[in-house]
Amino acid sequence: MTADTRSHRSGRVVVTGRGVVSPLGLSWPETWAGLLDGRSGVARLTGIETEDLPVRIGGEIKGFDPEAYLPRKIARRMDRSVQLALVAADEAVRDAGLEITPELAPRVAVVMGSASGPTRSSVAAQEALAQRGPRAVSPFFFATSSVDAAAGEVSLRFGLQGSSTCMTTACATGSTCLGEAMRMIRLGVADVVIAGGVDDSITRLDINGAAMSQALSRRNDEPEKACRPFDRARDGFVMSAGAGVVVLESEEHARSRGAAVHAELAGYGATTDAYHVTAPHPDGLPAQRAAHQALADAGLTPADVDYVNAHGTSTPKNDTTEAKVIRSVFGDRAESIPVSSIKSMTGHMLGAAGAVEAITAVEAIKTGQVPPTINCDDPEDRGLNFVPHKAQTHEVDVAVSNSFGFGGHNAVLVLRRWRPAP
Repeated sequence: MTADTRSHRSGRVVVTGRGVVSPLGLSWPETWAGLLDGRSGVARLTGIETEDLPVRIGGEIKGFDPEAYLPRKIARRMDRSVQLALVAADEAVRDAGLEITPELAPRVAVVMGSASGPTRSSVAAQEALAQRGPRAVSPFFFATSSVDAAAGEVSLRFGLQGSSTCMTTACATGSTCLGEAMRMIRLGVADVVIAGGVDDSITRLDINGAAMSQALSRRNDEPEKACRPFDRARDGFVMSAGAGVVVLESEEHARSRGAAVHAELAGYGATTDAYHVTAPHPDGLPAQRAAHQALADAGLTPADVDYVNAHGTSTPKNDTTEAKVIRSVFGDRAESIPVSSIKSMTGHMLGAAGAVEAITAVEAIKTGQVPPTINCDDPEDRGLNFVPHKAQTHEVDVAVSNSFGFGGHNAVLVLRRWRPAP
């Protein structure tokens, strides 16, 4: 076997908890309901001044009051992105029914990533320094402004004493964190990992910077129609905020405490394009290799896959390349597999995207409902089933979730229905 097809599995890893904060809702049930309804969370931005910006739309978190979830003293020291991560982690731990005892704490790890880190705090601190002087900068800034802030705060929140790690692979961050967490459990260095991703980069600096790079959609007058994955009229992605967190456990640990299992995280593949700082490899060859790695890791083949949760950013090059990847990996079956991008509704939550999309794949397995790709009115590839406009009913035993990031990062996850060994 080659390195790309060799499996090193040493145990099964299961998903027992899920938590999400997104532009569609402040919990996973709210977000899932919005996805099935085909509702867009993209709107005119209200939290920042946008009149002089070329892009004035995005996916903000609506109605979020951190003090409804966190003590005021703790909430005040955190960047908004870290607050979102804690709320999603709380939901995931509750969903898992997980009790962190002193005996368990050393065996629970955290892998929490962010593409941008606490950018809101950094922008605010710089503005305070420039406008009001040195004493206006918060004494918490230095300790809480690094990209690993969410990982550290989640560990503090639950008293976790396993390793606490932050990983960053641009737009693939959430998937990378889940995949590497799975590997940690297989290696036996943790029994439980709280894993996921978060970002809230809705600042004037970030919006303008992404707009100037020509990455963002400029459909300012039709925000709900701006994110158009795989549609010929797409003109860029939509910046959004969000957090997605899962509780992963070894099969043995989940069984020992009688946990309800949502699905199995069965495979992970990761490669790098080494092609361009922003553009994907034109033929998607490294991304194809990541998909084949993930399937081999799961002991599966393309013939076993029932649903693809696409990266689907709505950028011209990404979507064209991803369609090529799907056709190459699945061959003659490509046109019979539903392929959908929830970014059409959530926008691009950056570091959170892959984690929320993996959770979506889990829910498709549990419910047999595949969320739609809205705004896909004129698909570039007319043969693929992009689940246009409305959710579809499909029996899903195995789902693939793609994540591809700037810098050439590729991460692919394989999730499957949980069938415990006899």
